[in-house]
Amino acid sequence: MRLLFLFLDGVGLGIDDPKINPFARADIPILHKLLGGKRLVANAAPYFGSRASLVSLDACMGVDGMPQSATGQASLLTGQNVPASIGYHYGPKPNHLVATYLLNGNIFNILRKNGKSAALLNAYPGRYFEGISSGKRMYSAIPLAVTSAGIALKTEVDLYQGNAIAADFTAQGWRDVLHMPNTPVITSFQAGERLATIARDYDLAFFEYWLSDYAGHHQDMTQALALLESFDTMLAGLLNRWDDNEGLVLITSDHGNLEDLSTRRHTRNPVPALVIGKPEHRAQFSEGLTSLSDIAPAITRFIFPQGENRA
Repeated sequence: MRLLFLFLDGVGLGIDDPKINPFARADIPILHKLLGGKRLVANAAPYFGSRASLVSLDACMGVDGMPQSATGQASLLTGQNVPASIGYHYGPKPNHLVATYLLNGNIFNILRKNGKSAALLNAYPGRYFEGISSGKRMYSAIPLAVTSAGIALKTEVDLYQGNAIAADFTAQGWRDVLHMPNTPVITSFQAGERLATIARDYDLAFFEYWLSDYAGHHQDMTQALALLESFDTMLAGLLNRWDDNEGLVLITSDHGNLEDLSTRRHTRNPVPALVIGKPEHRAQFSEGLTSLSDIAPAITRFIFPQGENRA
């Protein structure tokens, strides 16, 4: 079975208040339909519908302070309570201690060691690789985990050939921000269709959407609404082409932020784990999910046939 992991940075389950929570205000009909007419807010979970399930995940994991990206993402990818292990939340980029957990057993490593295929579907421009090579830029947790497993990050060539997706779905940002005017631009709907198509080549396909955290830190309701509506359109394209018989789509996050624009900081809210697919597959995957550290074991159980040996 295949799994497409859509990671939304900085998205928690907040209160149903349209003054501060864009999820209580945005025009996102596809997401609402998946949730049986509910909005993606705290009182929507738990939910089990015809095509989607929603549970809430503890992002604090027993550690004081605000959850942070590096430790949250490391917990998602390793199945370990990283902030509890090191004694604090940390981010945005991994420090030495967090990196040690990522380098010594993440879900990408496990899959590759056991003959499964995995990829990060984000496209990275040439200047990103130049920054890494020069030491001016550090890997964040997700590309660090991917590259530690010997999986190459996708490049602008992959984007041009239709084998990767830009961080903003459409690649308009490559033209406007990166000043790469020849970049092919697609619609958010087409990006969703492309994600479904590319994901068929892998047992685990992963896409990182970090603009949600960026908008939360800027407390920009207009931008947040636009991002959510773009995401919903992408989701429409994805579901138009996704075959539930082939596997699941998982949408989750590392910590709260975007759901409460009354603050620039992260929140201690739980995060959503939205699972899309056949009811029996969703029930199997979602059993026992209560915190970020439960996600990696759930992925392993789902992708590997019952009883199959894995390191």
